[in-house]
Amino acid sequence: MSRARIRLATAVLAAALAMAGLPASAFARTAPATADAQHRYPAHPQAETIRQIPLQGAVNVRDLGGYRTWTGGKVRPGLVYRSDALSRLTPADVTTVAGLGLTEVVDFRIPAELQYDGADRLPAGLTATSRPVSDLGLYATLVGAIASGDPVQQERMLGGGRAEAYMRDIYRTFVTSPENRAQFAATLREIADGRGPLLYHCTSGKDRTGWLSYVLLRALAVPEDTAELDYLASNTFRGAYDAQVRAGLKQSGRMLNPDLLIPLQEVRTDYLDSATARMEADFGGFYGYLTNGLGLDLRTLAKLQARLVG
Repeated sequence: MSRARIRLATAVLAAALAMAGLPASAFARTAPATADAQHRYPAHPQAETIRQIPLQGAVNVRDLGGYRTWTGGKVRPGLVYRSDALSRLTPADVTTVAGLGLTEVVDFRIPAELQYDGADRLPAGLTATSRPVSDLGLYATLVGAIASGDPVQQERMLGGGRAEAYMRDIYRTFVTSPENRAQFAATLREIADGRGPLLYHCTSGKDRTGWLSYVLLRALAVPEDTAELDYLASNTFRGAYDAQVRAGLKQSGRMLNPDLLIPLQEVRTDYLDSATARMEADFGGFYGYLTNGLGLDLRTLAKLQARLVG
């Protein structure tokens, strides 16, 4: 039997066992504890290389390929990309994006974000598919707080742990909202169908995009710690830009304490934990979320493995 067929069978078996009640951690978290396994399944996700694509008009653009799986394979590069909004790309950036050979771009931004930031700037012949995922009104709240220029109102809206609580609520809706789940599921099905390289994004490329990337990597049998490392890397790629935003708001006088924005600008483990805890409560675990929450059948999960893991 070829390696591809073995991996295909493994994916189907893993999903089937998971639906029968075996914890998701059996497939994505723990590497076998033998010397040979330690060579093939490294225990240190820090060793993984994150493939950033440097652009001037977007700071969080990455190729999801290259991560090792617990099955001994690697996620193939050049097939799935994640990013922040592409509305500020320079002509040189557009040329770089054209070199990726994308056949589809999926935009998770809601209409208010599109109206404020503008549509994606893409190579000729490529149009983004709008697939909005709710932010629970965060974008409008943020714009309103900044526009008010009122330090008291800004503190009342974002201070005292309220910003962090808002973020945790948003992450829970990635699991609880049927509409959000449908948007994520449609994107995963398109990736599995393999019509060509696909890029998905939201505004900052860290929350909606970060959650789907986490889900996709774990569905490919990338260890949970590595999937979390990819999620948290948004803080590295966005850090300097977000600090500039805060400095600009301070200098312009629109925010007396722009550090109120930090919980909204960052990704944090406890945000991710809010979603995964909801996933456990509502669907019994990760594969329950994939199959019952997102409605992905075993054939689709196997197609994801066959196409993206080599």
